[in-house]
Amino acid sequence: MSCLLRSLVPVGLALLLCGAQGFLLPNTTRLEQLLSKYRQDGPRMRARRAIPRSDQEEILTLHNKLRGQVYPTASNMEYMTWDEELARSAAAWAQECLWEHGPAGLLVSIGQNLGVHWGRYRSPGFHVQSWYDEVKDYTYPYPHECNPWCPERCSGPMCTHYTQIVWATTNKIGCAVHTCRRINVWGEVWENAIYFVCNYSPKGNWIGEAPYKHGRPCSECPPSYGGGCKNNLCYREERYNQKPETDEMNEVETAPAPEEKQVWVQPRVVKPTKPKKTPAISYMTQVVHCDTKMKDKCKGSTCNRYQCPAGCVNSQATVFGSLFYESSSSICRAAVHYGVIDDRGGLVDITRNGKVPFFVKSQKNGVESVSKYKPSSSFIVSKVKEQDLDCHTTVAQLCPFEKPVTHCPRVHCPAYCRDEPSYWAPVFGTNIYADTSSICKAAVHAGVISNEIGGYVDVMPVDKKKTYVGSLRNGVQSESLNTPRDGSAFRIFAVRQ
Repeated sequence: MSCLLRSLVPVGLALLLCGAQGFLLPNTTRLEQLLSKYRQDGPRMRARRAIPRSDQEEILTLHNKLRGQVYPTASNMEYMTWDEELARSAAAWAQECLWEHGPAGLLVSIGQNLGVHWGRYRSPGFHVQSWYDEVKDYTYPYPHECNPWCPERCSGPMCTHYTQIVWATTNKIGCAVHTCRRINVWGEVWENAIYFVCNYSPKGNWIGEAPYKHGRPCSECPPSYGGGCKNNLCYREERYNQKPETDEMNEVETAPAPEEKQVWVQPRVVKPTKPKKTPAISYMTQVVHCDTKMKDKCKGSTCNRYQCPAGCVNSQATVFGSLFYESSSSICRAAVHYGVIDDRGGLVDITRNGKVPFFVKSQKNGVESVSKYKPSSSFIVSKVKEQDLDCHTTVAQLCPFEKPVTHCPRVHCPAYCRDEPSYWAPVFGTNIYADTSSICKAAVHAGVISNEIGGYVDVMPVDKKKTYVGSLRNGVQSESLNTPRDGSAFRIFAVRQ
């Protein structure tokens, strides 16, 4: 199959790795860990081919988001829902490990998109976004151009991936993933490739038709929607009774059930379990006094953030040095001396500076420091900055871990970051997070801010971990990472109100 084929067949061809994207060479050791997401070890190496619930939601959310923001606007774009029959047919085809579309009889009634990759794991959202990105080569045919047939408006090698995603009357989707030991992709054999298949119904990409009608959103919805509209999509409220997801749903075959045996078990009295304690909220900022010495408070390798009280100018606590302050100096009075805060108090960051040979006295900002002519450990003070973030900003972008340790600004997170999909705002880990995680979504996961309100948080970059364990907390499902190659980590803290 060539990337040059376009609308010769009325289906959404989803050829993922065309043109400049190229192919990724796999790392065998890393690949085994990546493929474990869709494989379980057993006597027959059963390959996981269904889509986990979290991935279903990711696929649907992205499809509906992209469908609702088409340009020019669509007047009849329908809201898309998940269909288990389509998912099962996608799973059956994915298991064949053939880099081509399903049988002609199957594709008469449904559209089909295909994606394959190897190397580092990519979420389903990566495939969906890559299909939609063909929009850059597509020009919408306006109604006056469609008499009697709409013209082909694709200037690139292929646009049928995009048009299938935004085909207005396509309102159901079902997808599957399968790990193929061997798959022939355009004459090149790939081993241990991850094969992604999506089936759509009713099918799109009919030759001579535009993918949707241009006009005011929801102004030409089918009568069955009863005038409902959601995010520019024709929408009707429906209640779906989904069964809880189990591992068996994601397996090609299940092991036979063992023969039932009747065994008498003596009843046991089970003591009521104690309710789990709510994790204590931790703060990076330490509240100190005017006479708190740096050497008494900052004993670890990383010094934290300090909240100084008002009135330290008139305190009798000693300060040694200028610019570089001796470790037995008052933290708060050194900060006033250097001009980081004034007599009203405030936030101060401390950074260790190693030993210096002597400390010179000076008088600044109402504080007189003292000389000390003896080699001793030193520190410097700095102002705490504040910065507004969006839901997608990561520590790797904001303030990556370095040696000597650097300080991050205090950040303000917006509300509703929990609702951002994982392909735009991922969270890796629990308590300690990979620095490629969304700061604000991790803050919701950690419970240091409310999803509905947002708020200020402190972050501390730390060195990378060998593993990051995922968990479900406060409505956010974080992901696990094993032996990450790159990047560091961070801890996240609440801010006292």
